Amino acid sequence: MTLKSKFSILALGLWLGFISSAAAQQPREWIAQHVILIGLDGWGAYSLEKADMPHVKQLMTAGAYTLKKRSVLPSSSAINWASMFMGAGPELHGYTKWDSKTPELPSRVVSHYGIFPTVFGLLRDAYPQAEIGYEYEWDGMKYLVEQQALNFSKEIINHEKPDSTISVACNYIREAKPNLFAVIIDEPDHTGHVTGHDTPAYYETLHTLDGCIAQIIQATKEAGIYDETIFILTSDHGGITMQEMETPFIISGKNVQKGLIFDESMMQFDVAPTIAFLFGLQPPQVWIGRPMKQVFTRTF
Repeated sequence: MTLKSKFSILALGLWLGFISSAAAQQPREWIAQHVILIGLDGWGAYSLEKADMPHVKQLMTAGAYTLKKRSVLPSSSAINWASMFMGAGPELHGYTKWDSKTPELPSRVVSHYGIFPTVFGLLRDAYPQAEIGYEYEWDGMKYLVEQQALNFSKEIINHEKPDSTISVACNYIREAKPNLFAVIIDEPDHTGHVTGHDTPAYYETLHTLDGCIAQIIQATKEAGIYDETIFILTSDHGGITMQEMETPFIISGKNVQKGLIFDESMMQFDVAPTIAFLFGLQPPQVWIGRPMKQVFTRTF
């Protein structure tokens, strides 16, 4: 082989390497332009068999779901919402109590926002123009995400005005057409604490929540984004004994498999990587969760 030929091969290799590297750095196509995460606090998977929730069950039929998503321990609120958003368990993010406002254990990693990285901050850093919203009914939720990364953040005292959370959520969807919006509702857990989980009052509350979810779905239609939206319904814990460890994960909408029941092991901290995968985001090394890629219709 001549010296000229060797240089030609070297040049070709460098060129192909450059093209491959450039392609790898290009943002991947989003699976959907809009993701609405609806979290129901204290919603056990056991309840779905008996619950009168036709709109939720329609999302299950039209999408993919598991009733075996497992909470992290201890199975209480702040710990599990943090794990859901942060892609890791309490041994890494450090939130260990039901009402943690700051980590009791030092977070293994702290981002430039000052807390353990969540999917909200990840999306903001990758796409500065993204519209990101967060609405919740319990004060403790505000400490679990990077507030600086949000376009919209709102706490609602829902027990005083039962319709206010959904009204605010629907108005935001219609006006802002968010790329990522999390609506966290403090029910049916509130009813569970007052009256009891797996009681008639608990199921009545679930039926009411089903109507609230229907309003949110309708708002995406009125905003003209329904066909480009993925809905995720899930919970932090279930409420009683072993039942509080298994919560639903329902995903439905653009590019989601229809009628898929998946029993693969899913943990609370797999939610954030699944959303990150939706938006083509690279999870931080410290995340231990895995995206549920099998729920989508094709490989992206």
